[in-house]
Amino acid sequence: MSADLGLPPVLSPDEADKAVRLAAPRGYCAGVDRAVITVEKALDLYGAPVYVRKEIVHNKHVVGDLAARGAIFVNELDEVPEGATVVFSAHGVSPAVHAEAEQRSLKTIDATCPLVTKVHLEAVRFAKEDFDILLIGHAGHEEVEGTMGEAPDHTQLVEGPWDVDKVVVRDPKRVVWLSQTTLSVDETMATVAALRERFPELLDPPSDDICYATQNRQLAVKEISPGTDLVIVVGSANSSNSVRLAEVALEAGAKAAYRIDDASEIDEAWLTGVSTVSVTSGASVPEELVQGVITYLKERGFPDATQVHTAEESLIFALPPELRKDLRAAEQATR
Repeated sequence: MSADLGLPPVLSPDEADKAVRLAAPRGYCAGVDRAVITVEKALDLYGAPVYVRKEIVHNKHVVGDLAARGAIFVNELDEVPEGATVVFSAHGVSPAVHAEAEQRSLKTIDATCPLVTKVHLEAVRFAKEDFDILLIGHAGHEEVEGTMGEAPDHTQLVEGPWDVDKVVVRDPKRVVWLSQTTLSVDETMATVAALRERFPELLDPPSDDICYATQNRQLAVKEISPGTDLVIVVGSANSSNSVRLAEVALEAGAKAAYRIDDASEIDEAWLTGVSTVSVTSGASVPEELVQGVITYLKERGFPDATQVHTAEESLIFALPPELRKDLRAAEQATR
């Protein structure tokens, strides 16, 4: 009866002492959504197999689901048969990869996130203006490799403040910093501050390189972490933005924080003595994986989750133009 009257549900004594907070926004960002839909529609349109260079997004469940539908994930283009269709991941590729695809007559669909493309274009522009480019990011990350490939002779990687003393530039008055889009905002700005101490005339990028979704998810986790006994971040180990969320949670005051791929990775010992749990997910995580964690907690005596909203997201990116063109042609052919 209480539910019909709009009253809060009656909680057991155990539940009354517990709380689950769910960050909003969380999960898929516009760039990830676009990339995943790109592979799905390519499979529908061209049929399997469709090749994908690297993981389309950094989430093992998404990759596994697409592989089951006929996507074949490869590390390099020499694994793709000549003339086949290949999708470039959301993290972007260097001009050398585009050139190799053309040489091997591959049909390419570029699912690079437009916000990553923006950083690529910034690198091209500043290289043309003969700036030294200091790219803040993680060595070996696909996004970093793609961005550095745009202007390799002008760009050097700075992984953190500890790298700043190693930086050598030609002209301290012509230096600009750019960044990987999925970094911790606070850590990035600490690196920028250290760079600016060495190079007072360091130029900022024209607009934030760290993407809106990364920033929003970090702000949300900062909101739900203070005083929380446990923060659970859903996301894969190779997802930079997911790993950063767990770090940000601890910095914001959570007593413990763990990153998991799904509910099966939760150690029940983490819940011992825990009354408040906060949950969020990285930008490449399907919502059903988050709901799996919520279900896991409910089965162990925790109440329904309360969403904590810190931002609204409505951005949508159009599908890659080469795919849109083929979709239109297929639609016209069936009329």
